[in-house]
Parts: sequence; C-alpha cells; structure tokens
Amino acid sequence: MRVVYSELMNAPAQGYSPSAAKPAAVMAAWLDAWPRLQVRAPVPVTREQLCLAHDAAFVDGVLSLRRPNGFATRSAEVAASLPWTSGALLTAARWALEVRGAVAAPVSGFHHAGWDRAADFCTFNGLMVAALALRAERPGLRVGILDYDYHYGNGTDDILDRVGREGIVHITAGERWHHDADPRAFLDNIHHDLQAMARCDLVLYQAGADPHVDDPLGGFLTTQQLAMRDWRVFAGLREMGIPVAWDLAGGYQDPLAKVVGIHVNTMRAVVQVEGGAV
Repeated sequence: MRVVYSELMNAPAQGYSPSAAKPAAVMAAWLDAWPRLQVRAPVPVTREQLCLAHDAAFVDGVLSLRRPNGFATRSAEVAASLPWTSGALLTAARWALEVRGAVAAPVSGFHHAGWDRAADFCTFNGLMVAALALRAERPGLRVGILDYDYHYGNGTDDILDRVGREGIVHITAGERWHHDADPRAFLDNIHHDLQAMARCDLVLYQAGADPHVDDPLGGFLTTQQLAMRDWRVFAGLREMGIPVAWDLAGGYQDPLAKVVGIHVNTMRAVVQVEGGAV
C-alpha cells in the first residue's frame, strides 16, 4: 500500500482536537502492521495553490500568524505544517492517478475551512486545494469528493459556491446521516454515492473516524460497520476503475489509540481490496 508522509505534516496537538499531531501516530501504527509500505514525501502546496481555494488575504493572515488557525490559536508550528498537510493530499492524488489505485495521506482538518475563514479544527481546505490544483494542472479532470466524516462539510460547499462546481462532485455524509441514522441504510447507500461519481477521474475520500458510535462528536456506526464502510468504498471504486486518494478526517475518542485503531482498519480495507500487496 502507498502512503504520502513526512514529519513536516505534524504539529503539536491544539486543545480538544488531536488532528495536528495525528499523522505521526497513525503512520507509526500503519508501519507496525505493514512494515513494507511504499512511502513518498509530500510536495508542499504553494501560496498560489492555496489561493485557488481561499481568499489571498486569509491565506496570508494565517501563514503570518495575524489570523488564528482552525484551532483558534496562532501556533507557528501549525502554520508551518499547513502547506505540507494540503500538499500530502495533492501528492497522494497525483500518485493515485499515476498508479490507478489507492494512496493514503494521513492528514485531517479540511472540510470546515471555507473561502475566507478557518473553523472547527480546520484551517485550509486541502480537499478543495487538491481538487482545484489538479484541475489547473489537468484541464477537464473530473474530481469527486466523498466526505464520510460525521460532520457536514460546510467549508467545502462554501468554496464551491465561490469558485463554481464545474468538474467537481461533492458528497458530504454529514448533511444527511446523523446520530439516529440506520447504519444498514447508510451502508446500503454507499453504492448510490459511488454511482454519483461514476464519471469522475479521481475521488478524494475522507475516511472519518468520528461516525463511530462512541465518538463524543459522533456517531452511529460500530467499529465493524466503519470497516465495512471503507471496504465498500475502496472495492466499489476499484471495480469502477477510479483512483482514490484518502485522508483521515475527524475522530475524537480518548485515548487516541481508539481513533488510530479505526484508521488502521481503513488501511486494512485497502490492503484487502488491492489483494494484500503493500
């Protein structure tokens, strides 16, 4: 299995959310389970690429620490990591297109970031940065954003409302599926969501851990149901011949090992679908 990773993607955890420091914890667990992972370093995104999805004054304000990040802090370490986290997903997407398969970027903190605002642990919207950068590089490329974080990807919709939706299909589970949802109905609906992306050349998949039934900010799926969710996504995209770059999105259980375990299960689903090759 393929992973994009660098220590530069990490920053100290900021308050309630573990996401800034989560890449290292998840990567360590993945390597413990699969020592022969193929790993590439991310290429950081440029200011110009960030500005494809965000107001330039907002980008400059965050990077210069004049404006708070999505954790409501002005951490220099977080600011330094931001080009690398968005860059990890963009690098993973390019690699996925290259190999026509699945590539992981163990990063979080994207879908609540809007055109000119950070919010709810999200600073820059790496989903939209990656999608728009790819479409700038490859005119006509069709990108799907399959957001299975528990929460509504309001920032992604905000940016799409600003820049237009041409060539991008966005599905955010948090718009419809809430804590009282029927898990079986959600799992059965995955096929419908994938069919909505049948004409996409690439899918960016947010494999959130916060839909877990025990998540303090979720959820309605058991550990086994989350694993089935991921297997159905990866198996369905593989059958359709659509490459996928995927990230971690949310997850807030304590201790962090519970969240990491869910992300390990997501990687296990990829390995199973791709025939056990790492």
